[in-house]
Amino acid sequence: MSLYESIKDREEKMSVVGLGYVGLPLAVEFAKVSDVVGFDISGKKIKKYLKGIDVTKEVGDNALKETNAFFTYEEKYLRECKFHIVAVPTPINSDKTPDLRPIIGASEIVGRNLTKGSIVVYESTVYPGVTEDICIPILEKESGLKCGIDFKVGYSPERINPGDKTHRLKNIVKVVSGMDEESLDNIAKIYSLVVQAGVYKAESIKVAEAAKVIENSQRDINIAFMNELSIIFNKMGIDTKSVLKVAGTKWNFLNFTPGLVGGHCIGVDPYYLTYKAEEIGYRSQIILAGRKINDDMGKYVAENTVKLMIKANKQINGSKVAVFGVTFKENCPDVRNTKVVDIIKELEEYGVSVKVVDPVADKKNLWDSYGIELCDIKEIKDMDAVIFAVPHNEFKSIKLKSIKEMYKMANGFSRYMDEVAVTTDDGQMYKNNYVLIDVKGMFDKKEAEDMNFIYWRL
Repeated sequence: MSLYESIKDREEKMSVVGLGYVGLPLAVEFAKVSDVVGFDISGKKIKKYLKGIDVTKEVGDNALKETNAFFTYEEKYLRECKFHIVAVPTPINSDKTPDLRPIIGASEIVGRNLTKGSIVVYESTVYPGVTEDICIPILEKESGLKCGIDFKVGYSPERINPGDKTHRLKNIVKVVSGMDEESLDNIAKIYSLVVQAGVYKAESIKVAEAAKVIENSQRDINIAFMNELSIIFNKMGIDTKSVLKVAGTKWNFLNFTPGLVGGHCIGVDPYYLTYKAEEIGYRSQIILAGRKINDDMGKYVAENTVKLMIKANKQINGSKVAVFGVTFKENCPDVRNTKVVDIIKELEEYGVSVKVVDPVADKKNLWDSYGIELCDIKEIKDMDAVIFAVPHNEFKSIKLKSIKEMYKMANGFSRYMDEVAVTTDDGQMYKNNYVLIDVKGMFDKKEAEDMNFIYWRL
């Protein structure tokens, strides 16, 4: 009997190691058709899952309460499993080099509990060669077993898009690879139990690793091009969103928009590829150029905020700015590598006091990672500028009229005197100019300007 049949018939168990945005949906989905051990080193996370609290917001509390998956932070239960999926993060170090500690640690844990006849599949994004050159030796050392004889290995890159309720595990084609035909066949059939869109068999593990790392690199480069266009058009006094609408009428124009590129995938994966390229003697030009542009966009937004505040006769040092949204993308609680933090830190360098509102963000991770504390929208009063950095669904219902209530009024003004300029006792002319930075273009530009907002977007 093959391992696939044993898993399908629940005669053998499988494990998912790493229960974050990728691992948790995998564990919950596989638990519908097989016996699953969901393992994570975070005891706090596991305790929340056992209470039916989904900290990732990917599967929902009800799905956690109903799942048959066995969640644990005790690695001994991995010894009961024959098919292991490793889905831990692969971040970068401060010098932009790959931080392989999570995948190394996971390999050590799996290796200590590996038994003969097992298959280990990695889903973490890596550069070509990591699975075979780094992970296999660790598995062999920790287990005392021989790869290819006692156990086998494969790679199946994750394609889950955090916060995306349309493109889910079941309806995204799953790329799979194995070290030989037998392992590839078992891996493909096991993933087919939950992936309705089907699987695509890559010809080798390295090919699958390379395919994954270029998926996000390609997107990163395209967004970098849009960001560069935004910088150019801003200097020319041309609205970038309007330009893209016109260009988009051509059938083969790619639908990318400018924005902040952070998170644990697009903002990280290109560095894995360029690291490996440099290791073999090639210095990337296009990929690193795109990364440079995208890495600097938070600072660029902050600088333009300050310029517009000066235009509105605002005193910068000691001013107050509200930032709506701090996660790396909309409708997702993940704050890892978020570029909104770059906006906040840059504004603080100018002496600006920043208040952050985000009903979606993971408060604890935000505080632990960046020392940023969230506030309630009711606390947003007497602001000198307002920045909408992340277009959460919760923000889309906010009207421009309500945003006006958040600003500080100049002497002699009320919010109902928008078109009036007043000469104050010091002889200065002031207008009630509301500086509104709309990073992703949530609001209507003409409506905002008609309401006397000083409006700016990428």
